[in-house]
Amino acid sequence: MEGRAVNTRTNTPVQDAGAPLAAGRRLVVAIDGPSGSGKSSVSKEVARRFGLAYLDTGAMYRALTWWCLEQGVDLADAGAVVEAARALPLSQGTDPDREQVLVAGTDVGAAIRGDRVTEAVSSVATNPSARRVLVARQQEVIAGSGRRIVAEGRDITTVVAPDADARILLTADERARMARRRLQNGGVEDAEQLRAHVVERDAKDSTVVNFTEAADGVVTIDSSALTVEQTVQAVVDAVVRAAGRPA
Repeated sequence: MEGRAVNTRTNTPVQDAGAPLAAGRRLVVAIDGPSGSGKSSVSKEVARRFGLAYLDTGAMYRALTWWCLEQGVDLADAGAVVEAARALPLSQGTDPDREQVLVAGTDVGAAIRGDRVTEAVSSVATNPSARRVLVARQQEVIAGSGRRIVAEGRDITTVVAPDADARILLTADERARMARRRLQNGGVEDAEQLRAHVVERDAKDSTVVNFTEAADGVVTIDSSALTVEQTVQAVVDAVVRAAGRPA
């Protein structure tokens, strides 16, 4: 229906969205946040509801990390990591219902979520020159989507898509983020591992990009006490408000 955001799974309107949200119109939604804030699951559902593509930029950094490890690239050699980023043979899908991350034709969707990559990815993510290479790729994906996409990560609202129609910082307190990580991994990590993978990694990554405080014009949504559905609705409402606002 013209001018309405639609839940593509039920084909029902979400909310009166106004002309900026009509089918086929530009709608770029940028979502940043720390580990465990819920940004991936929420971003995918928001993409479904608005009929948008979905880009997980974190998967791109993980794919590069996997490639470096497979190729024997020294992650402490900043220049070598940058060259690996330029040559990265990556094919990444944008379907919110089907993650596809291929490197040199190999499906690495599961491997990039494992401990080997998780424990090394900050070395890549904190390399400013490598980030610039991947940011350029991310911007190409956004442009290639017809600028109808939800992109999520840590610097989307400020670096990758600062001109997005809706810019949101999704956050949660430390206890909530660690609890979500534990649930996501089936409770196999102890407290020390959880802290390393959530809190300590965020601390490292925040040395090169600020994803804990909202920049001017970015809406903050704290999901600490919200269910996934409540968080999704809060983001949908924020998108409608931002994208429906006159230019």
